[in-house]
Amino acid sequence: MEISAAREEFVDHVVVERNFSPQTARAYASDLAAFAAWAAQRTISDTRQLDLDTYRDWLWSMSTAGLAQTTIARRSATLRSWSAWMWREGATEVDTAARLRSPKTGTHLPTVVPRESMAHVLDEVAAAAASGGALEIRDRAIVELLYASGLRVSELCGLDIDDIDLDRLTARVTGKGSKQRVVPFGVPAQSALVDYLRSARADLLAKAGNAASAEAAAVFLGARGARLSTRSAYAVISRILSRVPAASGVGPHTLRHTAATHMLDGGADLRAVQELLGHSSLGTTQVYTHVSADRLRESYRLAHPRA
Repeated sequence: MEISAAREEFVDHVVVERNFSPQTARAYASDLAAFAAWAAQRTISDTRQLDLDTYRDWLWSMSTAGLAQTTIARRSATLRSWSAWMWREGATEVDTAARLRSPKTGTHLPTVVPRESMAHVLDEVAAAAASGGALEIRDRAIVELLYASGLRVSELCGLDIDDIDLDRLTARVTGKGSKQRVVPFGVPAQSALVDYLRSARADLLAKAGNAASAEAAAVFLGARGARLSTRSAYAVISRILSRVPAASGVGPHTLRHTAATHMLDGGADLRAVQELLGHSSLGTTQVYTHVSADRLRESYRLAHPRA
């Protein structure tokens, strides 16, 4: 089988049969396109030409080029998944990447906005919404909801009107692998959402003109009335957080990290945080225990007789 055909069929497989998210499918497609381009330069075009050394050579070429270890590790995982699929499909006689190992990556703790700084950010967006227009009111709702519920930016942008229950203070979100969960939010987020949905959203929707009907279901809209894109949401949060020294240059995921860490600081159970974030593995959530130093110090002060 031609490598180009194998990679296209594999991407279709993860989307249709494994129900992977569009973001994950794009990452697979990007990784395999980079591999195919590298292989083509070495006159490797057929899956039967692939072996373990070929994959190792590609990873080594990226390492010598100075690519981040996290990128190399992700591409190594992509190759293993692709190789296993090709073997099951009969495109190769053996799973040639089964023994491929990812490089060890350093542990990078997530960036978290300190509690006092987060309170200042929320005060700033509330003040901007009170004196601003539809976009400022929308931005306040975005920040409040992201911080309240720890949503991924893709989950926020994918919200429809029917997903928000303002009476029960919950939102139904679709996460990775199209898995749905219901997350709570607090009264401040409810207030921000009510302000946005009652007036500002209609103002933004009117800018969509003839396309307004297509965007009628979306909760968050862009400046031109279309559903807010993840890129635009990232730009909004990056701009707002740029005034916080501890969070400069970061985006929406920082609010997700911050929500999880502040919950643990407040005494939340780790499994409750896991459910809130939609992590399939508790191990993924445990990274936040390493950044929850305030909680550790307070527990020590209360529990240790010599504190």
